[in-house]
Amino acid sequence: MDNNRYEFEKWLRQAEFDLKAAEASEKSCSYEWACFQAQQAAEKALKAYLMLKGMRFTLKHSINKLLKLCLEKEKRFGALSDARELDKYYIPTRYPDGLPDDVPHDFYTQEDAERCIQTSKKALSLIKELTGN
Repeated sequence: MDNNRYEFEKWLRQAEFDLKAAEASEKSCSYEWACFQAQQAAEKALKAYLMLKGMRFTLKHSINKLLKLCLEKEKRFGALSDARELDKYYIPTRYPDGLPDDVPHDFYTQEDAERCIQTSKKALSLIKELTGN
């Protein structure tokens, strides 16, 4: 197995675990964590795809930037433009000073969690389809 495939499989596997964690957090009413974990799942899945394509990168956490890089490799990533919204859940979901007047646990809703999870599932599904996984 070449190194690109090995790294892809590692990162995609962790993305799948992060997505499961997001679903568990949503079920336990930890909506802020569900949103963050869904963001993490999508981020890791996009990075996995880029690694498979031979890209190496410095620390990038922006779904928007990762999507642009993926789009350079495959036009079907255009269908994930709504995944850019996940960038909004990277920091404020985790820190009490990330929101003006609330702590994350009191701010994020089940609807937020469901939307993030569905968006992340869509990203993982496309990547699996494109890579035959």
